[in-house]
Amino acid sequence: MALLNVNIDHVATIRQARLADEPDPVWAAVECELAGANGITVHLRQDRRHINDRDVQILKETAASKFNLEMSLAEPIVRIAEQVCPDQITLVPENRAELTTEGGLDCLRCQKQIVRTVKRMHRKGILVSAFILPEEKQILAAAEAGCDAVELHTGLYANAKTDAAAEKTLNQLRDGRDIALSAGLIVHAGHGLTYRNIRPVAQIEGLCEFNIGHSIISRAVLVGLREAVKEMIQLIKN
Repeated sequence: MALLNVNIDHVATIRQARLADEPDPVWAAVECELAGANGITVHLRQDRRHINDRDVQILKETAASKFNLEMSLAEPIVRIAEQVCPDQITLVPENRAELTTEGGLDCLRCQKQIVRTVKRMHRKGILVSAFILPEEKQILAAAEAGCDAVELHTGLYANAKTDAAAEKTLNQLRDGRDIALSAGLIVHAGHGLTYRNIRPVAQIEGLCEFNIGHSIISRAVLVGLREAVKEMIQLIKN
């Protein structure tokens, strides 16, 4: 059964909307863990639009579960990861104008840079995952670069307009899983997953972790964060 890592970026988004000190993503992480989350995910963006350096440092010191740091390949961010030593980093593409991460990391184009980053992370005992489209060439490039895992981008599935289109993307995810496992990679998945669409993806065997944020934080506004996390875990289990 796949496990749930909760992305708490948008707790920090609410805080930054007023440049205040609440809600605190560190407290949010505690609520997620008490609800049974497998891990906490945050994205330290170069523009610090939500999660900031203080959040990352304190989460490293206080998170009782897996701490996954999403990040670009930008050198200043790589240095922070080396200093903080999260349990895992997930390499993602980053466009400062985007609302959320768009597309997957191009592991072919960035392979030399990924290789250098992977070596630096491994020296610190940090696992490395790459957030990529479920394409054979990208999966194999991530494996060749030394990544430990890949997170398959589920955005095409989440945005599918018809049942036929959704099933096509589910087949692409299944194929991507097979290629990744054959290449010796751990397989995660995420992006655009909600309470309404998680079940078909959760039924794909071999996916070991989901990273889900926006939908859970949105639900938490109505029912509380602990309950929102519990509801998502139950959907993944069933």
